[in-house]
Amino acid sequence: MHFTTNRPKPGSDQRPTRHKAHPTMTETTAPSPQKSPLKRFAPLAIIAAVAVAGIFFLGDYLNFETLRDNREALLAFRDENFFLMSVIFILAYAAIIAFALPGAAIASITGGFLFAMFPGTLFNMIAATLGATGTFMAARYGFGEVAEKKLADSKGVMGKIKKGIDENQWETLLLVRLLPIFPFFVSNIALSVVGVPLWKYVVGTFFGILPGAVVYTSIGAGLSDVFARGETPDLGIIFTWPILGPLLGLAALALLPIIVKAVRGNKSL
Repeated sequence: MHFTTNRPKPGSDQRPTRHKAHPTMTETTAPSPQKSPLKRFAPLAIIAAVAVAGIFFLGDYLNFETLRDNREALLAFRDENFFLMSVIFILAYAAIIAFALPGAAIASITGGFLFAMFPGTLFNMIAATLGATGTFMAARYGFGEVAEKKLADSKGVMGKIKKGIDENQWETLLLVRLLPIFPFFVSNIALSVVGVPLWKYVVGTFFGILPGAVVYTSIGAGLSDVFARGETPDLGIIFTWPILGPLLGLAALALLPIIVKAVRGNKSL
């Protein structure tokens, strides 16, 4: 009786074959668990609840009258606790933006009133960027990733819009920030849906809101004189040509690369 083996012949490069064991359940790649709707939409639900509560309970307090009536106490607290006041202001302003509370313009002006042009402008930019990023991340966690995939898979108009934004993300960010056609809260959610990366969103928001921050901070920096005269600041100055003209010019510069790409069809520009 002859027995066959898998032993290699002398001088041969053949090696004994080994049968691979079937992968166990722990070795296979398990699909990533899907987030439940409750977990996905909890951040946005909290934002919505706080926003509604803020309209009812804070709408009468976040205004010029409150700032005027408490200006002496605020300035005295700032002089005695500058660092603490700075932190409180940034966190409060960021919360106003993140939860879409009333008084965002008042908060920007307050930054100039309390901290002058500098560091008031910087504090306003930091606070607004933090708050906007909070909304952006809540929307991305809730439905932004799913909506982005649907847009990317779309073959119609929405798919073309998504593709155009992907090719011009920096320009789109600057346009949205320089020309606030849509409310700040709405644009934060929209940018999360079209798939703008987080780091690019933060950088683009921070520098994109710079011109507007300078305008609002400058109004606040002169607020003491306005209060001394018993007047109320006129926010209509923002829509005058000396202010609106430069903003439109910056928006045109941001739009120019998009137009050039569309005309020349060169995506590498």
